[in-house]
Amino acid sequence: MNQMGHQIDFDVAIIGGGIVGLATAFQLAKRFSGLGIAVLEKEQALAMHQTGRNSGVIHSGIYYKPGSTKARTCIRGRLELVRFASEHAVPHQICGKLIVATCNSQLPRLRTLFENGRNLGIEGIRMLDPAGIVSIEPYSKGLAAIHVPCAGIIDYTRLVQALADVFLGLGKANKILTGHHVLQVEQHDFYKRLITPTGSISARYLINCAGLWSDVVAGMDGIRPGLRIIPFRGDYCVLAPQAASRIRALIYPVPDPSLPFLGVHLTRKTDGAVECGPNAVFSFKREGYSRSAFCWNDTRLSLSYPGTWRLFLRHWRYGLGEYACAFSRGLFVRRVRRLVPSIGPEEVLPGGCGIRAQAVGRDGRPVDDFVIERGHNSIHVLNAPSPAATACLAIGEHICELATRQFGL
Repeated sequence: MNQMGHQIDFDVAIIGGGIVGLATAFQLAKRFSGLGIAVLEKEQALAMHQTGRNSGVIHSGIYYKPGSTKARTCIRGRLELVRFASEHAVPHQICGKLIVATCNSQLPRLRTLFENGRNLGIEGIRMLDPAGIVSIEPYSKGLAAIHVPCAGIIDYTRLVQALADVFLGLGKANKILTGHHVLQVEQHDFYKRLITPTGSISARYLINCAGLWSDVVAGMDGIRPGLRIIPFRGDYCVLAPQAASRIRALIYPVPDPSLPFLGVHLTRKTDGAVECGPNAVFSFKREGYSRSAFCWNDTRLSLSYPGTWRLFLRHWRYGLGEYACAFSRGLFVRRVRRLVPSIGPEEVLPGGCGIRAQAVGRDGRPVDDFVIERGHNSIHVLNAPSPAATACLAIGEHICELATRQFGL
């Protein structure tokens, strides 16, 4: 009970049953065995959105600015992730990847990326000529490439379930409450009451890991973060088995540093299937997993925000190209064939899709690094884009450190 005699259900409530929420719960439970921690997930199962719908890549950290939170947590988190996956039988493989330049204009960016990787200390990276590319991926073609041997693949849904199992085993008071959609956050003197359709839950402290809804949950807690989550849908295709047999691991294009997206790439999954994608188009629904998905309230939240229109104006050519790719199978196949020319149109089959929670500032610029803000007895993870899945254990550890100081644990 608190000083007013109110019965507190939990010490800490974590909103969001994705990979960042479960990694945070795991790290807190590991450090503070006496805490009662609840993870509240609005769906009936964990990892239903960004975590379960991403490409499943273990990123090396090569893309990120030295000294950024992204770079630090990705490199450290990758090592922790692989260790945890090995200890808990989570399917994964350190298969390496190629970042391939297919035209002369990409070569300066490729060299800059290689130097960035060297400055970060990414282990084993090396530049390849065309013959070197073929020695690793026999069907890929390019002028030059970076080989990143420490990159890999993993089943993130299985990882979340393993984290959940360990978390629950660390304390009898720990709970995972699925089907608990938080609609309102009430601030009381010594606790917060979270209102859900299935009843209310009280906790001394709140940690918001709500992903696509992190800005909305922050607003419920009185936080005005100066950014908004804008959803972007990414469509994937899968290769027919005869084409998939030509891909050994991961093949990526050279990214445009002015954009938050890496472009269409090829990924061999842990089950042996090869996925191609994603593109990136504005979504009219935060959890809209089809081209026709629409939600008026989600659209209003996005289009009433000045930063959205400034983002559109800044990148309108790119945006039109992505929409064309989304509705033209031929254009999508053309992007795949830039990396592996032997793949035929009939070998590229429809796949799934995911939604990326892209934080955008009022100036229309995508927020590049992780953003975590603190409220009254609360911590809000407001931007956790890729490589958040790779970095999840390091992010959870960082949030745990913040909670130790912020909450006086």
